[in-house]
Amino acid sequence: MNGNNNILEIVDLKVEYHTDDAVIHAVNGVNLNVKEGETIGLVGETGAGKTTIARSVLRILQSPPAKVCGGKIIFEGRDIMTLSEKEMRKIRGNKISMIFQDPMTALNPIERVGDQIAEAIKLHGKYSRIQAMERAREMLEMVGIPSSRFAEYPHQFSGGMKQRVVIAMALACNPKLLLADEPTTALDVTIQAQVLDMMRSLKNELGTSVVMITHDLGVVAEICDSVAVVYAGEIVEYGTVEHVFEQTSHPYTIGLFNSLPTLESKENRLRPIKGLMPDPSNLPKGCKFAERCPEARPECSECIPEAVEVAPGHFVKCQLRRGQNVHPA
Repeated sequence: MNGNNNILEIVDLKVEYHTDDAVIHAVNGVNLNVKEGETIGLVGETGAGKTTIARSVLRILQSPPAKVCGGKIIFEGRDIMTLSEKEMRKIRGNKISMIFQDPMTALNPIERVGDQIAEAIKLHGKYSRIQAMERAREMLEMVGIPSSRFAEYPHQFSGGMKQRVVIAMALACNPKLLLADEPTTALDVTIQAQVLDMMRSLKNELGTSVVMITHDLGVVAEICDSVAVVYAGEIVEYGTVEHVFEQTSHPYTIGLFNSLPTLESKENRLRPIKGLMPDPSNLPKGCKFAERCPEARPECSECIPEAVEVAPGHFVKCQLRRGQNVHPA
C-alpha cells in the first residue's frame, strides 16, 4: 500500500491490551497510508480494532492496559511513536484532530460550548483571548450554528448540534489530519446527511485528510475515496471505493455486502455472516476469518495469508485470491 504524498503512514502496527486474565491482541500488523486530501474509510464489525488504530495515531490509548508492541506511525515524515509527550501535545488538536463517537463525552457539561472551542484555539495558536473567542464564533457559523449560541451549554443542544460543535472544535486549528470515529452513528438519517455534507464541504475547503471509522457502507460510498476493511485487528481488503464496491474480493467483505438489503434484491432473507469474530485473546494461527468463511479450505486454518495485489492498488489478505481474478459480490 505504498504511494506518494502520504501525510500518514502506519507500518506494521501492533497493539495489545494486558489484563489480569489475558492479553488481548487488538491490532495485528496493520499497514495503512493516507494521502494528502484523501478520505479513507475504516470498516468492520465492533471490536475489529478500528478505534484502537485511530487512538494509536493520536497516542491517547490508556496505558495500562494498552501497549503498542511494535510498528511505526509516520506523520509528515516523523515517527510520532518516538516523540515526547510535550511534542505530541503540539500535534494533538493542532495538526491531528479527532471527532469522538459520543459528542457528550467530548464536551464538558459545565462549560459554555464557545469557551471550549476557544480554549483549543488559544492552546495551539498565537491568539489572544478575544481573538480565540472570535475564531470560535466563526467556527460555529461554519458548521451551521448561529454564533449567538456561543454562551450556551451542551445540554441546550440536540444530538446533531452537539456533534456539529465537536466537529467545529476538531477543525478549529485547521488540522492536516482528521480522525472521525463514527461521527454520525448516534444521529437520525436526516441529520446524518447534513453532517456528512458539512464534513465534505469543510474537507474540500480546508484540504484536510480524513480517516472515517464507520459501520455504514453507505457513508463510505458517499464520502470516502479509499476503503480499508478491518477484521480481528487486520486489514483484510484495501482499495479505492470502486475497487471494494465493484470488485469485492475478500470473503469477509463479500459477507458484509450480502448482509445489506438492496432495492434490486428479490431474496426473502438477508445472508448474515455466520458466527462471531474470534476471541482476541486466543486468535487462530491461520486466517482469522477461516472459521466463518464459506470458501475456507484446510490450509486456510494453518497459514497466515499475506496481502495480494489483485489489481493495481487493490490488496486482499486471502489465500484463495492468489493468482485469481477478483469477482463482484
